[in-house]
Amino acid sequence: MINFTVGPVQSEKDVREIGYEQVPYFRTEEFSETMKENERLMLEFTNASRGSRVVFITGSGTASMEATIMNTFNKKDKVLVIVGGGFGQRFSQICDIHEINHTDINLEPGKTLTYEELYKYDGQNYTGLVVNIHETSTGVHYDLDMLGEFCKKNNLFFVVDAISSFLADEIDLEKNNVDVMITGSQKALACPPGVSIIVLSEKAVERVNNNSVKSMYFNLKSALENGERGQTPFTPAVAILRQINKRLKNIKENGGVESERIKIASLANDFRDRIKDLPFDIFSNSLSNAVTPLAVRGTSANDIFLILKNEYNIWVCPNGGDLKEKVFRVGHIGDLTLEDNKKLVDALEDLVKRGILF
Repeated sequence: MINFTVGPVQSEKDVREIGYEQVPYFRTEEFSETMKENERLMLEFTNASRGSRVVFITGSGTASMEATIMNTFNKKDKVLVIVGGGFGQRFSQICDIHEINHTDINLEPGKTLTYEELYKYDGQNYTGLVVNIHETSTGVHYDLDMLGEFCKKNNLFFVVDAISSFLADEIDLEKNNVDVMITGSQKALACPPGVSIIVLSEKAVERVNNNSVKSMYFNLKSALENGERGQTPFTPAVAILRQINKRLKNIKENGGVESERIKIASLANDFRDRIKDLPFDIFSNSLSNAVTPLAVRGTSANDIFLILKNEYNIWVCPNGGDLKEKVFRVGHIGDLTLEDNKKLVDALEDLVKRGILF
């Protein structure tokens, strides 16, 4: 099987081997040092400013999305939420649940946010902006520089879900004025699913400490206190956190974040070059390196997903909702190679010969 989905993705052998080991007891000095190293490397890889902290949540990316909204906003806030697909909509739903006053900037699927659309909200007394910087459901990657400048100009608390963008696309928390960044273990970090990560600026830490949260598990104040000693409030996904540690160290040893980003970009560009003559349209007008969204012509995108899986042993990423029959996605994150790209393109060319793609 070759896995071109956007998560869980293929893991390196030495990361997989840790998952095979017996899980050690975690209330120890050794595990604390592992967690402190995880925090140091995440702060380094995101260029987080002095005083920033990292929280590791045992839960999917949505868990950290909700924890962030609960802990950094309250009923006094007025928040902009960019909604260009299913994950932006999820942030809007979380704000509804927690009674956070918000305005959705609704975008057509596959279209990015323009300067003109954003600046309609300039000087309107908003206090925060929330974005899935890579709307994974449609493949759109928003302009982080533009959003960061807008937040700086309007003094907005800036929350960036980079769950599928971290390591694939450039992100610099200090340069881009980001207060919170969220990512997950199963995307470009290429570990099993089960852990999500929240990087908090000093301003975000202050917000967390001054906020009152009616939650035990999602209380980030408690998580930060425990993190001082390299621990978590409750039993974490110990094996995955050890795998994350190995993966972060591998990235560091292999040239760091920029080297990883270049590798992912090269895989994305190679694939996009190879499919230029195939009967697809790239669905997004602003792409991430992490994924290529492909709109099919005259056939079912979900059927393509099923045929590739069942007949070629290749997994691409299907879509849901209104895009189920129209768009499938090809991921470029995880332990993939240029040879893997060739095998997928060979399979797609075979589907053309068979009259399934046209």
